[in-house]
Amino acid sequence: MALRDENCCGAPPTVSRREFLRRAAILGGAGVVALGSAGWAARALAGDGNRRRLVVIFLRGAVDGLNVVVPHAEPAYYDNRPTIAIARAGSDGAVINLDGFFGLHPALAPIAPLWNEGTLGFVHACGSPDPTRSHFDAQDYMESGTPGVKRTADGWMNRVLAAMPGAHQPTEALSVGPTVPRILSGKMAVANLPMGNNAARPIPMDRPLIETVFDRLYVGDDALSRAYREGREARAKLMSELEQDTAAASAGAPGPAGFSTDSTRLARLIRRDPTIRLAFLALGGWDTHVNQGGADGQLANHLRPLAQGLADFRGALGDAWSETVVLVISEFGRTAHQNGNGGTDHGHANVMWVMGGPIRGKKVYGRWPGLSPAQLYQQRDLAVTTDFREPIASVLETHLGLGVAQMARVFPGRPAPSGNTSGLLRA
Repeated sequence: MALRDENCCGAPPTVSRREFLRRAAILGGAGVVALGSAGWAARALAGDGNRRRLVVIFLRGAVDGLNVVVPHAEPAYYDNRPTIAIARAGSDGAVINLDGFFGLHPALAPIAPLWNEGTLGFVHACGSPDPTRSHFDAQDYMESGTPGVKRTADGWMNRVLAAMPGAHQPTEALSVGPTVPRILSGKMAVANLPMGNNAARPIPMDRPLIETVFDRLYVGDDALSRAYREGREARAKLMSELEQDTAAASAGAPGPAGFSTDSTRLARLIRRDPTIRLAFLALGGWDTHVNQGGADGQLANHLRPLAQGLADFRGALGDAWSETVVLVISEFGRTAHQNGNGGTDHGHANVMWVMGGPIRGKKVYGRWPGLSPAQLYQQRDLAVTTDFREPIASVLETHLGLGVAQMARVFPGRPAPSGNTSGLLRA
């Protein structure tokens, strides 16, 4: 099958179905609008008026949770980290005290107001029950939602999208980044938006000639034609919203660099477009084996823009914050002891960040296992006392309204709740 069309010079280009698939794969890889391997049947969104949403931010590389939410009242923390520990309250570069036992890394000061207003909390000693210390495997298990099971074909956020009641359109789940990640892969259609300045950059499909050729080629009611039109519709909608955002922001002046740019853009898209129900964004650079630092240094230099981006996200969301939950997750934590290079190595349990209007914040959830040698996992790591799926399941059930049968499909084989995150969300 081929379509011929006249270009500006009169030469008739030919585009075959095989060539379309090749180009579509390239465009999908460039982050235009990527669809799941069988995601041909996105449906029209039901007008149920539900604006509740979930945003997941993945810190790839295993952030050091013990220096994010610091157990500053536990002497073993300081015994284990003679040069990289965050100082107790009242000292230079001290923790921001949270509850007398835990404190916040000083670089996270921009999100401290969220704690004070009760919309920020944490789940400590949280993680995967699988013991792997491989970044690749641990990330895969956390994104598939099936620790220890490699054969899972899709990601848990894609299964959430499939389980949500009503019909869907391609912009209902949005990935911010160069490609659709494992966590959103699956049969449901997902929109993909590049990061930073690449977000609104024209692509080959935006050229009128190419657009016309493809539009004529895929006018039918077959699955491939519907997928093409849904992808075009999703991109057109997102680009229109980005144009509005650019026009409204500082009269066209460039925005702040890095995460703040992407988080603010995402917040404005969410606020403007109630059909966006799920969103995902990943940030790298958290593998601090060498020269991690304490109040200052490598980790602090990553935490500052992260905290500012989260604060900017909350500010840009405005009233939509009351219907938004944000989870910040990482594949595993790091060793309780610092290593000989002034850093930390791959560990086990970590801390999950939970924030948003529906969150009952100003609390560190979970059961704290302690950091003495006898309490450490394999005598080196913070032990997991809360399965990472437990707080996520609480959000999906209480905030997004998923039932028992739906949850069984999202997290098959999930163990019974421990009760460590009871009361995490407001009723």
